[in-house]
Amino acid sequence: MTTFADLGLSPKILKALEKTTLQTPTPIQAQAIPHIMQGRDLMGLAQTGTGKTAAFGLPLLHRLLDIGHPPGPKNVRALILAPTRELIGQIKDNFEVFTKGTAVKITMVVGGASLFKQAQALSKGTDVLVATPGRLIDLLERGDVKLDQCAYLVLDEADHMLDMGFIHSLRKIAKHIPLKRQTLLFSATMPKDISEIADTYLRDPIKVQVAPPGKPIERIVQGVHYIPNGDKARLLEEYLKKHPGEQALVFGRTKHGSEKLSKLLETWGFKVGSIHGNKSQNQRDRTLTEFRSGQLDVLVATDVAARGIDIPTVRHVYNFDMPNVPENYVHRIGRTARAGAEGTAVAFCAPAEMGELLAVEKLLKKPIPVLGGAPWSAEMVAAAPKPGQNRGQRPGGGRGGQKAGSKPPAPGQRPAGQKPRQGGAPKPQGGTFAPRRTDGGGQKRRPG
Repeated sequence: MTTFADLGLSPKILKALEKTTLQTPTPIQAQAIPHIMQGRDLMGLAQTGTGKTAAFGLPLLHRLLDIGHPPGPKNVRALILAPTRELIGQIKDNFEVFTKGTAVKITMVVGGASLFKQAQALSKGTDVLVATPGRLIDLLERGDVKLDQCAYLVLDEADHMLDMGFIHSLRKIAKHIPLKRQTLLFSATMPKDISEIADTYLRDPIKVQVAPPGKPIERIVQGVHYIPNGDKARLLEEYLKKHPGEQALVFGRTKHGSEKLSKLLETWGFKVGSIHGNKSQNQRDRTLTEFRSGQLDVLVATDVAARGIDIPTVRHVYNFDMPNVPENYVHRIGRTARAGAEGTAVAFCAPAEMGELLAVEKLLKKPIPVLGGAPWSAEMVAAAPKPGQNRGQRPGGGRGGQKAGSKPPAPGQRPAGQKPRQGGAPKPQGGTFAPRRTDGGGQKRRPG
């Protein structure tokens, strides 16, 4: 069995690892660390939860320990770019554990925090800068940081950076970094654009792949419910009550819908918080801290959190709304079954989401087991409103605008104030519960 000592890491790093849960290298760590320590550029492909942060972090820190003198003012020795504030915080926390007892300085810069304080933190220079692209460009344009001495560039979750439109930011940042550097690229999936980035920024890279891109961790038990949007909140409530005290992540499509769902679950008695783009950095940090500490059992999030949460106690992931990008499904469910644990992932599929579900199954190269209902008929799919229509609807509400804190009507029961449907539309197929009916035979529900 390979150990971290076998990989040739510094005794100082090995000592820090003794106080962590990392006992033996994961496959991505065992394969990537030796190449990185030799100074090779590397492209690492591995699904979420496989230990990519340590795979690039440990050998990078090993090389920095040999320098022996502090960086100059505003200088950066190693730059790590990642797409979200949550992921940046996670990387910084891991690096601080790895470097405990050493003189290596770690600094993070993200949007939503004080630009002045971040500039102050960089004024004396740093060994490792962990940054989101947008905020780093702000600091570069102000002259608060210099990258001309940067010898290491790490692109973490590169595919997600592409999804979020950071390719132009990457080009701007790369112009400030010397061509003579070591570049590491890590990604969970391998779209064509990632190959183009690798060709542009990596020199003769080693490719390390420990699982087919997009393949979820095998320990995750997956399932799908075919269910109308209006009944999703009730089904989620049933699931959460089946596993009291076990932490769950719920993913919604929109910021507004996720916040409403969170408030609805709170009125139903759940210890719940939410993180999304409308929350300040302090709010997001506070909520994540409460979730990590066990003060919250349920966290409702948009895809902004899909790659930034590394909490081993998460046992259940619920896709309240199907993701627009199929690869995001893999990242969402990868928030459970962390560090060798078991996990479950349940998707709720409304008629308008059949296309998203089929795209996910195409990516997985297999169907997701059905837990309830049956695939929606073509008529139901055609009649269903697209996401974003009827934006006034609540996550679990009826057509008349159900008040927060009240539960949805029982299956088959019309919401208060709704008139019976006229006409003889064909009986819909699929769904765990009978969908609430409207003039078009479909439901008018706002996603999430």
